[in-house]
Amino acid sequence: MDHLHSCCKRGTQFAMNAKAPPKIFSKLRRAAKWSRILSRQSKAEAANYLLQDAIDDVVERMDFIRLKPRSALVIGDWSGLLADTLTARGTKVETRGIGAIDEELPVRSSKYDLIVHLLGLATVNDLPGALIHSRNALTDDGLLLASFPGAGSLPKLRQVMLAADDDRPAPRIHPMVDDSASSGLLQRAGFNRQVVDSHTLSVRFSSLSRLVSDLRDHGLNSALYNVAPHVCKDGWNRATQAFQQLAEQDGKVTESFEMVTLTGWKH
Repeated sequence: MDHLHSCCKRGTQFAMNAKAPPKIFSKLRRAAKWSRILSRQSKAEAANYLLQDAIDDVVERMDFIRLKPRSALVIGDWSGLLADTLTARGTKVETRGIGAIDEELPVRSSKYDLIVHLLGLATVNDLPGALIHSRNALTDDGLLLASFPGAGSLPKLRQVMLAADDDRPAPRIHPMVDDSASSGLLQRAGFNRQVVDSHTLSVRFSSLSRLVSDLRDHGLNSALYNVAPHVCKDGWNRATQAFQQLAEQDGKVTESFEMVTLTGWKH
């Protein structure tokens, strides 16, 4: 009985330690952004350079390793360009919008030779679990490629939002994943030959409004579970002034996006 009691105590302690991941992101807000992306992208002036950069990077990597997948799952490509490219190469492609598939649950489909996640994987609450589910959905020798803005992104926006909130800062920008953490997460999920690398994409903006609009076009506006209060008029004026103070001689501000790419093989 003493031994049984000891085992029960250890089991209870394990259950207490195995806590659910914190709710940083709202699944409802995350899914709602997808429909707004499709609406905004129907306009000719909509920004799509981050998605295009991610797609170009995926295609370049596939060409370099001469990957010819028979089946692929593509998540987050509102343009359809990557799906079209893969289809033209003889790949059977399934596509999903961000939020249309719950990455924190097992993938209910057949095995894939390739899974590509564009821009949205870093906004799931249980990223280790999402990576494990992606690995389980791959065939042996299957490949995961995921691209998203990493921890070095949007330094100027962070600065001006602090100015907007003055002495009462509110959570407005997502916590972001860096290279070293991503590598550990891939290893923890059981991927082999995992590679994490990044490159910086610099974009110049004539106004803060243009920067915010571009983020909305990409679905990179807030999906935080705890909604921050709206920026008041005075706060927006402070943010605009702070943004203008960062302008270069031509009146434009250079903002940076650190595009992180996760590559992991299942063996």
